[in-house]
Amino acid sequence: MRIATWNVNSLRARMEKVRWWLERARPDVLLMQETKLTDAEAPVAAFREAGYELVHHGQGQWNGVAIASRAGIQEMTRNFGLDVEMGARGAEDQVNPFAEARMVGAMCGDVFVVSLYAPNGRVVDSPHYAAKLEWFQRLAQWLADAGAGKNVVLGGDFNVAPEDIDVWDPAAVHGATHVSPPERAAFQKLCGLGLADIYRAQHPGAVRYTWWDYRGGNFHRNIGMRIDHLLISTPLVSRAVWTEIDREARKGKPIPSDHAPLLVDLDERGKEFDPGWPDPS
Repeated sequence: MRIATWNVNSLRARMEKVRWWLERARPDVLLMQETKLTDAEAPVAAFREAGYELVHHGQGQWNGVAIASRAGIQEMTRNFGLDVEMGARGAEDQVNPFAEARMVGAMCGDVFVVSLYAPNGRVVDSPHYAAKLEWFQRLAQWLADAGAGKNVVLGGDFNVAPEDIDVWDPAAVHGATHVSPPERAAFQKLCGLGLADIYRAQHPGAVRYTWWDYRGGNFHRNIGMRIDHLLISTPLVSRAVWTEIDREARKGKPIPSDHAPLLVDLDERGKEFDPGWPDPS
């Protein structure tokens, strides 16, 4: 089974690119983030035509997560099972991350997959930052229960670079969100639930990223961050035969997302393609 995650940065704007990538990589399951659609706008028919079922949890022009699967979709869960109106505001000095479309999970075959889009956090010590940490706490609590006894793949845009190797210049981002000790501790807490950061496990020294700002030629200069992840449960680690970031999907026309897809193959290699990374030698 090939499972991939991709922050598409507007599914409406990237649908042609997504169709291209589905044919290029043939994932069995694709987890998507920042779809920026309502559920009624989700392109169910387009994915069905490509051979995939689609479940979507959205709120319009912000956020939004989805799962496209050709391995079946059962037992869907949205928003940690909370009954919260999308877009509901907290007090003036508070942020309610649970009123945002940031999480959807389902059984796809024998694997419980979760597509998540973590809050950005904006500025350390801001209400948005506190909400981000609160959201990660809720995620850990929910996963400890919902993932018990299951083969779990937790994928998405975590908005956390777990280690200094995961950013182009640790000094340049020191003191900012995505790299602060509490955010990194929240990421490690998830790993402590019996999940492995499978890309780093298989590529311990790789200086490769999943996100590059559109501005300043950052992609071509590899000024980026590894903030998109696939965390897989311990029983799946021995089944993981290949994992990679598809750099080629960040190139060319139509205009790509500012994120690249990340994928893992379980049990056997999927369709082969060149991910486009320069030969380190």
